[in-house]
Amino acid sequence: MNIQKLIESMDRFQTILPVLLRELPIEDLRWKPESGNWSILEVLCHLHDEEKDDFRPRVQSILTDPSLPLVPWDPEGTAISRRYNEQDPESELNAFLAERRTSLEYLRGLERPDWSLAFDHPKFGPLTAGMVMAGWAAHDQMHLRQITKRLFEMNQRDCAPFVTDYGGEWKA
Repeated sequence: MNIQKLIESMDRFQTILPVLLRELPIEDLRWKPESGNWSILEVLCHLHDEEKDDFRPRVQSILTDPSLPLVPWDPEGTAISRRYNEQDPESELNAFLAERRTSLEYLRGLERPDWSLAFDHPKFGPLTAGMVMAGWAAHDQMHLRQITKRLFEMNQRDCAPFVTDYGGEWKA
């Protein structure tokens, strides 16, 4: 695993995300497509919570003592209980960026971690610190794609009754 490349990717994401969200009206940040998929604001809140309550604590726990149980995590339930779509976007973005800075500082401070250390997860089986780390970096890209798709869907919404086919087909 090239941890440096993953850290660089995570660092870039904290630069890209604010640019994508800049100047989007609150109604667009809260807009949900007919599919019922998450709004951009819900994705942002999820990113914040995953950073502080899932990925970093799990990597830390497995690297420290893989025999300790991991704190249960329910992303879908959390989105509902914390009322993501009612939150303040600027506060959530700033909170995510602060958590990301803490995460990057933690990761850069690790000295020769054993990424093969594994927690015996009831659903996934042996869950190594490296698997969680890889998932953490990929998680950014997955949600970058999701935000981009939401922006595309808003463009389609705003073009009605015309269609966007001339500009190309969405294949993500």
